[in-house]
This record gives sequence, C-alpha cells and structure tokens, in this order.
Amino acid sequence: MKPDEFQLYDLTIEVEAIEGHCTCNMAVGDRFFLRGGKLSLPDGADFCLYALQAAIPLLPAKQRQNHPADWIETDARVVCPDPACRLIMRIDRNAPRTLRHDDVSPIPWDE
Repeated sequence: MKPDEFQLYDLTIEVEAIEGHCTCNMAVGDRFFLRGGKLSLPDGADFCLYALQAAIPLLPAKQRQNHPADWIETDARVVCPDPACRLIMRIDRNAPRTLRHDDVSPIPWDE
C-alpha cells in the first residue's frame, strides 16, 4: 500500500432476530450495507430509522482492524432501542476496501 492509503472493511448489517413486536415491519434477513463511507440498501428495500441509528455509532470502529482483545473485534450485535421490538442486528465484515486519504478528506495528506 502507498503511504496515503488505508483499508476499511465493507460491512453488512443484517436483522438476525426479532424477539418482540416490530411496528416498522422489519423482517429477519433485512439488511443494509456500508461500503467505505456510503450506506446502501438492496433495491426496493427500506430499513427502520430507529434500528439504523442504534447501529451507526459502532460502524466506523467495525470497519477498522483493531487490537485482537478489543471488544469491537468480538462483539457483533446491536439491538433496536425499542424495548417492545427487541430487534437484533448482526454486523458482519466483508472484504477490506483500500481508500486514499485525499478521496475522503479535504485536508491534504502531508507525509
């Protein structure tokens, strides 16, 4: 890799279980993707905003390779904040993506 390049994992965030009553009509297997800094959904799909906001704070850390003992390396589940829903999502790492500093920051790279 060049000095101005770094890697982030692409992620899939998938509904693994619903142990309550989901009023947003989510279903096991619903998912969204994070590739680099962009979120996407399968064609025609939607995703509950409340479940999404519960997962978002963890995603930048899951995209990076951390120390093997760091909890983010072993923990992969996040729960919707609606206690009646009890929707559980799993964050899966996919292939790493190589990015360049100047493609993601307006501050020039200074080696």
